Amino acid sequence: MPRSKDQFLVFGSPAIKEAEMQEVMASMKTGWLGTGPKVMRFEQDFCTYKSSKHAIAVNSCTAALHLSMLAACLQPGDEVITTPLTFCATANAIIHAGGVPVLADVDPVTLNIDPVQVEAKITDRTKAIIPVHFAGRPCNMTALCELAQRYSLVLIEDCAHAIETEYQGRKAGTFGSFGCFSFYVTKNITTGEGGMILTQTQEDADRIKVLALHGMSQDAWKRFSDDGYNHYQVVEAGFKYNMMDIQAAIGIHQLQRVTPYWHRRQQIWQQYNQTLADLPLTLPAPPEPNTIHGYHLYTLLIDESQTGISRDQFLVAMHRQHIGTGVHYLSLPEHPYYQQRFGWQPQDYPHATRIGRQTVSIPLSAKLLDQDVEDVVAAVHQSLDASAIAA
Repeated sequence: MPRSKDQFLVFGSPAIKEAEMQEVMASMKTGWLGTGPKVMRFEQDFCTYKSSKHAIAVNSCTAALHLSMLAACLQPGDEVITTPLTFCATANAIIHAGGVPVLADVDPVTLNIDPVQVEAKITDRTKAIIPVHFAGRPCNMTALCELAQRYSLVLIEDCAHAIETEYQGRKAGTFGSFGCFSFYVTKNITTGEGGMILTQTQEDADRIKVLALHGMSQDAWKRFSDDGYNHYQVVEAGFKYNMMDIQAAIGIHQLQRVTPYWHRRQQIWQQYNQTLADLPLTLPAPPEPNTIHGYHLYTLLIDESQTGISRDQFLVAMHRQHIGTGVHYLSLPEHPYYQQRFGWQPQDYPHATRIGRQTVSIPLSAKLLDQDVEDVVAAVHQSLDASAIAA
C-alpha cells in the first residue's frame, strides 16, 4: 500500500534514542549549555575512535575546513585543489580563508576526485589539496598522499560523509595534516549541527582551539567556572566556531552506536543493490578492496536516454509517493556565483557535470524500518513508470 502524506519519509532523518535526550536534559539541569566538559569528553571519545592524536570540536564541518586552512597558513591567492562534485561549503571555506579554489574532475566510477586530474592542476601557486570522500567512499589516498609529498602540499581531508570510512586499514581523516568531519542532522552520527577537526600536531590543535573561540587564549571557556573568574587574552582575530555541550551531549551517545548504525546502513545498501539491480539505473560501484565504505549516501544515476524520464522528473515522482530524496550534488561549475567569479564552465568538468545532472540520493539511515526500505524500493520502481510523472 502506498504511503500517505502524513507518512512522508524524510530524507536523512536521524536515529535519536532516549540516552541522547537524557544527556541533553542533564546539561539543561546543570545550566552548562555552552562549551564545557561534555565537549571535552566528545573530543576525547572521537580521538579514541579515530586513533588520532588531537581532536577539536567545532560548530560545523565548514568551520573545520576554514580553521584547518588558517592553521595551514594559507595566504591570499594560494590555490587549493578540490572536487567539483561536493557541497558548496568546500569551495566557500577556501574562499573565506583567502584562497583560490581550483577544481579537478572526478573519476566517473568512484565519483571521487581523480588524482591524475589533480596533478594536472598543480602550479607554483598550489598550497593544498582537499579531497572529499564522497558518499563515504574513500578517495585514492595512496596517490593523493604521494602528490602532496612530492609537491610539498598540505592535505586536508573533507570527511563530511566519512566518519566510519577506512582506506587500506587506516581511518579517513588521519592521512592529511587535518581531517574535517560533519555531525549535521543528516549525517551518520549527528549533533544537530557540529563538526570535528583531527590534527597531527599539538601546535595545530592549540591554534585551532584559539581560533575557534574568538582568538581568546586557550581554555577561555573556563572563565566562568566554580574555580573563580579567569581572565583571558585575545591573541588572534578568531571566530565563533565552538561546539556547545548540548550538541556534544547528543554526539557522545551517537558515537557509541556508530558501528551498529553502520551495519544497519550496510544492510539497507545491500538490499537496494539486490532489489534495484533489474532497473535501467546506474547503482553505486562496489566498495574497493581493502577499504571500508561509510555508506552515507546511496546514489542512483538517472540517464534519461535509458529510463525515459529525467532526473528531475524522477524526483517529482518520488515526492508524489511521499518519499524524500536528495541531490548530491549539482556540480559547483553549474552555480552562477562560481561562474561569475572564477569563470568555471560545466563543460570543463564533464564527469562531475554529467553526474550532477543525473544523481539522486534515496533514503539511507539507521532509522529506516524494513517497511520503509520496501516503500523506497517500490517507489523507485513506480517512478520509472511513465504514468507516475503524468500531470
